[in-house]
Amino acid sequence: MIDNKKKPNPIDIHVGSRVRLRRNMLGMSQEKLGEKLGITFQQVQKYEKGTNRVGASRLQAIASTLDAPVSFFFEDAPGQNPSQTGGFSEDSGASYVVDFISSSEGLQLNRAFVRISDPKIRRKIIDLVRTLAPEEG
Repeated sequence: MIDNKKKPNPIDIHVGSRVRLRRNMLGMSQEKLGEKLGITFQQVQKYEKGTNRVGASRLQAIASTLDAPVSFFFEDAPGQNPSQTGGFSEDSGASYVVDFISSSEGLQLNRAFVRISDPKIRRKIIDLVRTLAPEEG
C-alpha cells in the first residue's frame, strides 16, 4: 500500500522550529503572533510544525514581527555546507544548544539572566554554574 500522506520538507520543519524558538525567546504566544500577522494561531502552529510551508512574503512579515533577520530562520538548516554558511557553522551536534534554549528551563533561565544588568553578578552566575556542572570531556 502506498502512503499518500506527504511528509513535511526538512527545511520547512527547520524554519518552523526557528519561528517557534524566536517567538518563545520573546515570550510571545502563538495567538499574539497570529494576531499581528492577521492569521489564526492554528496557522502559526502549522508553520511551526512544518506542516504548512511559509511563503517568502509571510516569512518577511514573521521576521519583522519577531525582530529577527530572515536569515535567522535558516541558521543551521539541514543540507547546508560550510561554503553556504561562511565556513563558521557548528556541526550538527551543536543542536543541543537550540534544544536547550527551546526548553522551558532554558527559556526561563535565559529570560531571567538577560534581566540581570550587573556584569559582575552575571559573571558570578556563570562561575557558579561551571562549578556545579560536571567536567567536560
